Amino acid sequence: MKNINLYSGKKIAVIGLARSGLACANLLHSLGAHVRVTDSKQRGELADTIRQLASRQITLECGVHTEDTIAGCDMAVLSPGIPDTALPVQWARARGIPVYSEIEVAWTLCPAPVIAVTGSNGKTTTTTLMGLVLEAAGLRAVVCGNIGDPFSGEVAGIRPQDHVVLEVSSFQLEHIRTFKPHIAIVTNLNPNHLDRYGDLQEYIGAKKRIFLNQDEGDHLLLNRGDRASGEFAAGARSKVSYFDEEPGLNQNQAAVVKAAGIMGISRGVCMKVFADFKGLEHRMEQVARINGVTFINDSKATTVESAMWALRNIPQQAVLIAGGKDKGLDYRLILDLARRKLRSCVLIGQAADKIASVFEGVIDVEKAGDMEDAVRRAFEKASPGDTVILSPMCSSYDMFVDYEERGRVFKKAVLDLEANARTSG
Repeated sequence: MKNINLYSGKKIAVIGLARSGLACANLLHSLGAHVRVTDSKQRGELADTIRQLASRQITLECGVHTEDTIAGCDMAVLSPGIPDTALPVQWARARGIPVYSEIEVAWTLCPAPVIAVTGSNGKTTTTTLMGLVLEAAGLRAVVCGNIGDPFSGEVAGIRPQDHVVLEVSSFQLEHIRTFKPHIAIVTNLNPNHLDRYGDLQEYIGAKKRIFLNQDEGDHLLLNRGDRASGEFAAGARSKVSYFDEEPGLNQNQAAVVKAAGIMGISRGVCMKVFADFKGLEHRMEQVARINGVTFINDSKATTVESAMWALRNIPQQAVLIAGGKDKGLDYRLILDLARRKLRSCVLIGQAADKIASVFEGVIDVEKAGDMEDAVRRAFEKASPGDTVILSPMCSSYDMFVDYEERGRVFKKAVLDLEANARTSG
């Protein structure tokens, strides 16, 4: 690491004890900071996470936020899931205490160049492929951020000769100060997280912070086929270039080829990686085939556009399992495709009523109490040759820790159904 004394002796509040908050608290403690953590969840809900704290010297406040935890701090680190309206953020600002994101903290310590990937859809696949291409070219890649471990959980082991491939969200970009990726990739820009942002422009404004500190020696890669990318680069000082889908290359692969070219890695290396790539867990992942019905786990699809892409890439009629925590998105966008492609839809979670009101009169809709119930109902509605797909169009936080847990619960429900079908057959 570089700047290893930067945080020594400082009083730092970490707001939120999710994955990134935990990693950042442990990192800052290891560097000699006096760390205080505050989380609104009860201690029992956080028991597993609390056991992973590196030291009892890290002060922990659970179940409530108090002003005393923030008062007297030199800085605060905000976990990405917590909005600016949260009381600890307001208290910090009222006292002039700077608030940073976890990726900003890790960036100040990172000795290696960063390739940062953001966008509404395709971030995880693009990040994964970029890491695989670097490794195939004989370079050591550290893939982290929203995929794998948080940046601050990896930075202690990063060397100057390494390359960091970092998946970043709009939430994480809100509180950067000096974060400066050498290559920034924006996969696409569609309406997303409108439960947090006032409108699409505010959301795009958060995404634009990815090139805030870039200069003439850096690169900004944009999707030529994306409507919003034309005006996106206004004000960028970095070298702006575009990637395009083409025969044999989807948008994620095209972005990786463009970035690899900047780094002197041949297209041939990229194509070999693409040919060997088996896909990601929770993204169009085939789980089982039961009595002629195929089950696909697409839990990573947390936007309407992601679900539409998934349905277009399924040749069969489908039963869709959707729902979760509403992000303020317009579900009407999927209606035309739903008429043609869906036999039925089974809804779960907080957004079930909202989605049902949109689908009413268009396709058959049922609501389920939990994922196991949804899988059972979807199977009952499917015919041999159909596909049952979990492609939620929503975040997972109303029922699950994250989309990965949601996907695992779906897969377990499907495999249990398969075992029961085998037994009864």
